[in-house]
Amino acid sequence: MAMTASGDLLMPLMGTPSAVGLARTLVDARIRNWNYSHILDSALLVVSELVTNAARQTPHKEIRLQLSRDAHGIVIAVWDADYALPQAKPTKELTLEDLDLSEEAFDDNGGWGLHIVQALSSRCGVTGDPAGGKWIWSRIRP
Repeated sequence: MAMTASGDLLMPLMGTPSAVGLARTLVDARIRNWNYSHILDSALLVVSELVTNAARQTPHKEIRLQLSRDAHGIVIAVWDADYALPQAKPTKELTLEDLDLSEEAFDDNGGWGLHIVQALSSRCGVTGDPAGGKWIWSRIRP
């Protein structure tokens, strides 16, 4: 884990389910240190979604989390080595009838994370990394 002079965080992680908890813990501490507790819940949800997606795209490979701040708020960015761009499900009004809660299909109800990230961000996007892979990022205003 590296920290810049401004207190930004750059952390390599392994693309596993445990990466999400570690990322949330470190981001929680940094955001509290910056006195941005009022956006903490949104930031932790965005971190969870982005790290989960990166770990699914590149299982058991390196992913990277970057947390930085500037005059416009915080930026959460997650890198993975896959070139494939994330695909959000088509937007629609979701009801309980739309969910298949059977044990066999329970894990198939996901895929709404990018919509959550978009809703919580003032801006978000994907940037290709010249060295390979992509950064998916979210800006949250304080």
